[in-house]
Amino acid sequence: MDTKQDHKKSDHSSKDPNSNLLNPTRIYDIPSDIRILDPTQLATLEKAFHSWTEASRRPDVYSSRKRILLIFLLIRYTGARLNEVLSLDLRRCLDVSKRSIRYDKIKAADSSSQREVQISSELMSEIQAILNEPAFNEQKGLLLKVDAGHVRRKFYEQCLACGFSQDLGSPNAIRRARAVELMRDNMPLPVVQHILGHSTPNLTASLLTFSDEDIRHVARHFIERENRRKTSARNTFFGKIAAILKGDIQSQVELVTVSGPTVTTIITNNSLERLGLKIGSLITAEIKAPWVILQKAHIQPLCTAENIFKGTVDQIQRGKLTTEFIVRIQDGTEVCSLVTEKSRKKLDIREKDDVWVMFNSFAVILHLD
Repeated sequence: MDTKQDHKKSDHSSKDPNSNLLNPTRIYDIPSDIRILDPTQLATLEKAFHSWTEASRRPDVYSSRKRILLIFLLIRYTGARLNEVLSLDLRRCLDVSKRSIRYDKIKAADSSSQREVQISSELMSEIQAILNEPAFNEQKGLLLKVDAGHVRRKFYEQCLACGFSQDLGSPNAIRRARAVELMRDNMPLPVVQHILGHSTPNLTASLLTFSDEDIRHVARHFIERENRRKTSARNTFFGKIAAILKGDIQSQVELVTVSGPTVTTIITNNSLERLGLKIGSLITAEIKAPWVILQKAHIQPLCTAENIFKGTVDQIQRGKLTTEFIVRIQDGTEVCSLVTEKSRKKLDIREKDDVWVMFNSFAVILHLD
């Protein structure tokens, strides 16, 4: 693999327009001179770590490499700092029932408060399998107590072996790449902030608050969706019910999302009762792409749609009959709209254009996980 060629690919991925279209409240502002590994390159690096580990023949070398692999996986998928991972006692901090890892507050300048980070069922199984191996099974205490300098050297070695620039393989660069990966996967920014251990700002202007359990619920949904590699449900909002206006046949429900926007929907009273919805309930709202309307205008258009958000066009995928628009609204959420080719020509919407994203309250589907 040609190092220079992949180096250029890394430069290109770091300058993805998506990284510059997140709102000012995002966790990371990615300058053009900061490069990160993209998801494909992260997968290549992960595969290299597995191959490197399994290639060892001596038990002591295998055990040492297995620790490095485990440290990589934890940074790769939880976005933790290296010193946080090296301080872990997995037998105490791993919660199998919740599929989470608890990071305790440590005495360091960049430390954060105690937090739980959700992991996928697949990663949980891999961690358990490692801990049950003979080399680890009889150990107690800090199973990952490894010299930080040694860890960094091994990270650099594997990154270079993959043909990537060494600096892209540092623990901090892997952590940063994980943050960007989650944000580009449309995970609400406050949830990303919680996972990485940053202080959390006011999530909304509403009187509603999101508890640790609520944040855990949202994180679990995204982590498992990522693990299943599902990409169809782009127009998904998570949040709490802020208001219910009940009519004789139908009810209007207002959802305050974790990332900020309010989404309004109309459902039947029967559905309201069947789902057991009430103010404060944590709920998911989904909107199909064909129901999302786009409009170019300097001021907010007057229309009957209850849900109107301002955004910027990230991507356009043209087909023979339809065109797919990916729009990032002001809070950083990604919304997909599907329009006919005739409408695309009429609207003349292009990448980087500012547009209004609109959908009717009847187009919003609510469901409980």
